[in-house]
Amino acid sequence: MDYLNVGKIVNTHGIRGEVRVVSQTDFPEERYQKGATLILFREGMPPLELTVASHRQHKNFDLLTFEGYPNINDVEKFRDGILKVAKDNLAALGEDEYYYHQIIGLTVLDENKHEIGKIKEILSPGANDVWVVQRKGKKDALIPYIASVVKAIDLTAGVVEVELPEGLIDDEN
Repeated sequence: MDYLNVGKIVNTHGIRGEVRVVSQTDFPEERYQKGATLILFREGMPPLELTVASHRQHKNFDLLTFEGYPNINDVEKFRDGILKVAKDNLAALGEDEYYYHQIIGLTVLDENKHEIGKIKEILSPGANDVWVVQRKGKKDALIPYIASVVKAIDLTAGVVEVELPEGLIDDEN
């Protein structure tokens, strides 16, 4: 079964079994709701299925407790673990919405169908996402995910067609 990252447990919080999670999901309300199932992956340990008992936000963290783990001693061993969700547990997205794992790895083609490179990472600096495109023998290109630049996404063919404004990508190394 395939899994997708939801968050990383970076520390405990208080003595009542809460853990601090740096969230990596666009759907924290859904992923961390009471009764939700998450899979904890830790180095050198088998995956552990956890059921969310409570969720709240504190500063930049999501604070979670899990059923059956009522105090700090129970959850101390979860530190540095990665919380994941089964891929078949994903919420349906609207038209023209994609999960990061669907976009990363796609080949980017310019308006003349010439290959620019492959998407290796997605940054979320603010108003819109920015795709990091790895190019052969050149510096990575940064392409904003906006309608005027990204013209078509074909997941079946594994390609993204873009129309690049002049100067967006320099052709130097």
